Amino acid sequence: MVRWGIIGTGRISHRFMQGLATVKTATLTGAWSRRAAPVAEFITQYGGRAFASVDELLAASDIDAVYIATLPDSHMQYSIAALKAGKHMLCEKPSAVNLAQLEEILAVAKQQNLLFMEAMKPPFFPLYQALKKHLETDPIGPVGYVRAGSSVAGLEPEHPNFSHAGIGGGLMAIAPYEVFLAADWLGQALEVQTMGHFGNKKVDMFSMFQTRHQGGYAQLYCGFELHGKGDALICGTLGNIKIHKNWWNPSKATIDYLDGHVVELDEPFTAGGLNYEIEHFCRLIEKGSIESTVITHDLSREMMSMLDRARAQIGLKFDGD
Repeated sequence: MVRWGIIGTGRISHRFMQGLATVKTATLTGAWSRRAAPVAEFITQYGGRAFASVDELLAASDIDAVYIATLPDSHMQYSIAALKAGKHMLCEKPSAVNLAQLEEILAVAKQQNLLFMEAMKPPFFPLYQALKKHLETDPIGPVGYVRAGSSVAGLEPEHPNFSHAGIGGGLMAIAPYEVFLAADWLGQALEVQTMGHFGNKKVDMFSMFQTRHQGGYAQLYCGFELHGKGDALICGTLGNIKIHKNWWNPSKATIDYLDGHVVELDEPFTAGGLNYEIEHFCRLIEKGSIESTVITHDLSREMMSMLDRARAQIGLKFDGD
């Protein structure tokens, strides 16, 4: 049984608990956040105990793993503190503000011989895994192009995605999903070309970028001003894959082959979907692993590097850069 402590009790932590409640090998010990009232409400809803400080949570002997659900500005601080306290770490994306910060986290994880994983949910969904398995026997050939994106219009003006201090903006709040998909299917990015629109904000309200990889090309977009929730397209020499919307919570895919045959995959997900990455993380702890075989440290490095380069091209800088 993996005993969890949660740092941060915002929206994503509630989705995390929806998933954790279905994982038989996981249980909640307690939570902490900067404001006491949300923590009290969180504990009332999910159980466990409310910690008075982050230090108290990290000192708890009945916590094995910590999930960081805060805004990205504090990811490095809490990740390093948790690792030095002897806790395994699951950290929300993006795992840090930039690659230099991520390297600091990974160095401490290696020194402490503890598991660190960036929380990137799509590859653990049943649909994504069924798709990869299907392609083993019915391939679409080498993949050379990926197209994906999301733009979420209608958020309230005070939404944390608009916070410069909290490391918001399209590239940091949404694009981690897109860069994951491109890196997963195409490998290392050799070139990144980015355009971004800030509007009257200090963060990008819409960005689009093209990337050239070892395996081919990607076209990606992210933002808030336009209603752009959608699917993803993955093209190979023998066919293409459409992961239907919303592709980052994948449940349906259509594979259209050059020879004319079409395969439909339908794999519904349960409990909001975060349960699958929690199960994976708990299995890694059980096996004594200090790195995921799915979201590897090198994959997190590659995703962070792509975001760094994209931000540099549109002039988006944060404290810590």
